Order: sequence, then structure tokens, then C-alpha cells
Amino acid sequence: MSDDALVIAGRSYGSRLLVGTGKYKDLEETRAATEASGAEIVTVAIRRTNIGQDPGEPNLLDVLPPDRWTILPNTAGCYTVADAVRTCRLARELLDGHALTKLEVLGDEKTLYPDVTATLEAAEILVKDGFDVMVYTSDDPIIAKRLEELGCAAVMPLAAPIGSGLGVQNRYNLMEIVDNAKVPILVDAGVGTASDAAIAMELGCDGVLMNTAIAHARDPVRMARAMRLAVEAGRDAWLAGRMPRRRYANASSPEDGRFF
Repeated sequence: MSDDALVIAGRSYGSRLLVGTGKYKDLEETRAATEASGAEIVTVAIRRTNIGQDPGEPNLLDVLPPDRWTILPNTAGCYTVADAVRTCRLARELLDGHALTKLEVLGDEKTLYPDVTATLEAAEILVKDGFDVMVYTSDDPIIAKRLEELGCAAVMPLAAPIGSGLGVQNRYNLMEIVDNAKVPILVDAGVGTASDAAIAMELGCDGVLMNTAIAHARDPVRMARAMRLAVEAGRDAWLAGRMPRRRYANASSPEDGRFF
């Protein structure tokens, strides 16, 4: 375990890349890409993925067993508070009391943009019900702080709309969220390629969650590896501290002190 661990709900993780498990061609590709990513937390859409609710169908947990990966059930596809809360409670039952959950309450079917009002309401209910809530939200710094104050274990602002691959669209908002947060901030949604992940980490985010950028790549396994390296590089760059930006070059070999 690295000294620079990601800590969520009291548990430490060596990888700051979290990955989704949907959109792959089959479970074997899901397993291979997840392995290549180095991720330790994998998110699962409970309404779309079998983790035991249908005994007659292939079970994701057969290829990504919970004794090796932390399963992060999510409420993808939920458009109401009631649906999101019910889905989290079902996941907790299926996973033997597992409290960690990813909350998303969507407000628009085209953009999959979050309904922040409903998200706040659902987050409050789930936190009071004993869940460790990692919450998908907009990149609004005020809403991010409100979610933290409600007791969410991590706040996950979008970089761009889900599945868009547009990369970080508002660096200022992400920096504001990071600067004012006392819980982990992870970019969730909008990453398209490795440089997007590196940028998110260089802005000070604690991690990145992605699915489409890997699963819809021409070579998902290779892209998963690229994302792992990008997240690691971005984190190192953030910790190292970049040089100041200047309008003009600062000569690396100045005239002063020359011998001839």
C-alpha cells in the first residue's frame, strides 16, 4: 500500500482510479480491463447488472469477486429519490450489509445531468440510514459543499456529461471544490482519454471514476492501462507542484557567471 493512499469511509486504497463495469462486450473483457486498470473499487449499476438478483444469469461477482475488489453499487438509471433510495437498500441486502454506495439521481434523459435537488434529498436519507455515500453531482461548488455537510463520504462532480468524453470543461469550478473540501473529491463522468484523467488529478482531485472512456475504446484493456498511468502521473505532478507559468522563457543557462 502506498503512503499516499486514497481513504474513503475509513478504508485505504492504493489506486486512485475507480472503474465501471458496464458497456463491455462480455464479462471476460470486463475482467481483463479491470485488471489492467489497477482499480480496487469497481462500480456496478444495480438496475442493469446481475450480482445475484437473477440466479439464472451470469453473475458479475464471479469475475470480480468482492474479496478482491470493493464493489461500489450505484443508482444509475434512477430519476427519483424513492428509486435511488430503494436501489441502495436492495444493493445493501444483496451484498450482505455493504454500506458503501454511489448515489446518482438523474434529471435529464438526454444529458444524464444530475437533479441536484433530488440528490441532496436522497443523500440526506441515505446518510441517516447508515450508508457511506459517494455522490455524483454537478460541478457547482456550493452544492458540493452542501453534500459534504450532509455527511457524504466523497463528492464526485462531473467533468462533462456522462459518456461525452469531452474532458474537464470547467477547471475553475473543480479547483474551487477541491480547495474547500474536507472529504475526497473524485471526478465522475466526462473523461475521454488519458490526458483528461491526468488533468483532473493535476487540479488536485483525489481520484477519477470512469467507464465509457475505457469500455468504448478501440482496445479497452490498453486504454485501462493508459488511464492507470495517467492517474498516477497526474497525482505525482500535483504532489510535486508545477513550475510557475510565465509569459517569457527564463534562461536555464544565464549569462551571469560565464567563464568565457
